[in-house]
Amino acid sequence: MRASIEVADIFRIAGPAYRAAHAGHLTLQQLKVMSAIEQCRTAALGGHVEACEDCGEWRIAYNSCRSRHFSKCYRELYAHAPQQERLDRKYPTPA
Repeated sequence: MRASIEVADIFRIAGPAYRAAHAGHLTLQQLKVMSAIEQCRTAALGGHVEACEDCGEWRIAYNSCRSRHFSKCYRELYAHAPQQERLDRKYPTPA
């Protein structure tokens, strides 16, 4: 079941006004992350059709942004990775 409102919904609604209000103060990386989150799980990133093997019901499943900055996609990508793989991965360290 989908939550009533998600981070991506807020970015889609308020993102353009936020970028306009903070023009010149957002880094290119911040703008790219905002754009990826806004496009996450929408037709902009493509998708595929899934069919239930029991009832035959079809639904469209849109692709995720796969951004490590978006907790929904981060959990999806890394939660199932074997523990050793997560430990061996190079993570950014705070400056």
